[in-house]
Amino acid sequence: MTIEPIPVIAGEALAKTFRLRQRTVHAVQGVGLAVRAGEALGIVGESGCGKTTTARLLLRLEQPSAGRIRFLGEDITDRHGPALLPFRARAQLVFQNPFDALNPRFTIRRSLAEPLRNFGIPRAEHAERIEAVMRRVRLLPAAAWLERRPHELSGGQLQRVVLARALLPGPKLIVADEPVSMLDVSVRAGILNLLRTARDELGLAAIYISHDLALIRYVCERTAVMYLGRIVEEGPTAALIAAPLHPYTRALIAAVPVPRVAQDRAALPILGSLSATQAAGQGCAFRARCPVAMPRCAAEAPALRQVAPGHRVACHLVGA
Repeated sequence: MTIEPIPVIAGEALAKTFRLRQRTVHAVQGVGLAVRAGEALGIVGESGCGKTTTARLLLRLEQPSAGRIRFLGEDITDRHGPALLPFRARAQLVFQNPFDALNPRFTIRRSLAEPLRNFGIPRAEHAERIEAVMRRVRLLPAAAWLERRPHELSGGQLQRVVLARALLPGPKLIVADEPVSMLDVSVRAGILNLLRTARDELGLAAIYISHDLALIRYVCERTAVMYLGRIVEEGPTAALIAAPLHPYTRALIAAVPVPRVAQDRAALPILGSLSATQAAGQGCAFRARCPVAMPRCAAEAPALRQVAPGHRVACHLVGA
């Protein structure tokens, strides 16, 4: 029997609750995810569904209200301060907006040297590491870019620098939150190709947060669909997009057609609008907007269960 390798990052029953003045928001509820080396997982859903909060929990930028986080098999849920520093070097975030990700007063060289200093990498190694990462992100010759400041670069060039900075400490995990949404369409494919090549060549685990199903289809082997803090469907990307099982997934794909994927199934209209106040209610969180909801959906929350190898769905209508 083949033994699966230990996931690079795994979240177990993760939950995050924000207590506001007027109400309590259950941003993430019972989420379980695992990503292995060389694998890319996409997390999709409407704004406010909890996908960015889930990523921030996995990166330990937010403390979970419940659940556990394991990095290479080690529980890091309760680590803080200096105890988290080794993890910080090995789990890096690629920011959505490259124009805000770099200090405008710093040269590119200084921006790249900053994480090397922060993570205690010997100064004698800085020049070689920076030269190598500039080659990886195709900003050559390096000397032509390193003394420039951010305002002298285009959005695509800046995002290459942001990616270079994320790769410098030698991470095992990269999380990219809408990594090309702020860029011109003409340069998006180049950035995505760099991310995918880095993942393949370095054996990274990668998580992509995006509204764009076409992007997710291009770079991710697996996809998790979130609604109001819960995963409602997760599976191989190609199968999930070609034959979605959850009504919410079907509606998402029908609303935003994916290139070269047949759209011959009947579209399922989503009723009303997403509201965080539904998240804590009894039953299925999607029931108020679901065009095929039945009485059981109001009384009982569906469990996320496996319906095919590697494919999980939380819906009473699937496999019933």
